[in-house]
Amino acid sequence: MSKSEGFITSGSSRYYDVQLRCHILPAFGTRRLCDLTRVDVQCFLAEKRKLGFSGSSVHGMRTAISKVLQSAVDWNLLEQNAARGIRIGDRAPKTERLYLDPKQVVLLLTSLPEPCRTLVLVAVLTGMRIGEILALRWKNLDLVRGVIQVRETVSEGKFGSPKTKSSRRDIPISQPVREAFQAQFACRRQAGPEDLVFTTRKQTPLNPKNLLRRSLRPACKALGLPHISWHSFRHTYATQLVEVGGSIRTAQALLGHSDLETTLNVYTHAIPEAQRRAADKIAEVLFTNVHKTSVATENEKVN
Repeated sequence: MSKSEGFITSGSSRYYDVQLRCHILPAFGTRRLCDLTRVDVQCFLAEKRKLGFSGSSVHGMRTAISKVLQSAVDWNLLEQNAARGIRIGDRAPKTERLYLDPKQVVLLLTSLPEPCRTLVLVAVLTGMRIGEILALRWKNLDLVRGVIQVRETVSEGKFGSPKTKSSRRDIPISQPVREAFQAQFACRRQAGPEDLVFTTRKQTPLNPKNLLRRSLRPACKALGLPHISWHSFRHTYATQLVEVGGSIRTAQALLGHSDLETTLNVYTHAIPEAQRRAADKIAEVLFTNVHKTSVATENEKVN
């Protein structure tokens, strides 16, 4: 078993490298990929749970195995991915996954300097990963059709392919995002197709950690907002997408998730107001039906 090319280029390379070196290769390193069965993978993951690893950690191991096997399937070396679809259960995050409500987003946007403000606007209205936003080139923006083509990502100054095959996607642009890109273009003296949309003065990719430390975190602290990260805006986007009636499948496609379970368990959050509306709707439906049944029963008694 060897590392697939995707692990080298993705922003999650270090995480998956640890999974491979510390867990997967010691267990399966001498085995042929074609000999691995679904039972082998399931037993491996179950044993890790018995050893005390959290559901989230074991899910990471499953994802790493699945990526290796899926690469073999894509290269026609295997007929099927033995790790695909295996469920871990109790995959509770170790830390609370933060997101902002619409009022908090507006408050933050009115307080941020450029280019941080535009980056947050794009992140919260598209659900894109920060590496995907910072790797955007003008050739990947079609402001006439209103589409962003996600074809690249950048991490620590190094460009590569999107995180997964599903991450290579087209995202519709809303009017506020379109206007933000138009304003960004107007500020540039020259902007060729290959040029990055967001750059330093030296035309190099912006550093998301510096933006987080120098602009985003201080603004959140001053406004009394949660101690968020760039990834929090993906959570915000997904949650609001479901809140306004978007399906989980739609959220999965727009966020570029290869696994529907990720969209369900990680990126959607229960909103109290939505829960109350759902409860009211259920009560309305049930009460109406009960009322009709009661009326019909009374009429039968009268007749």
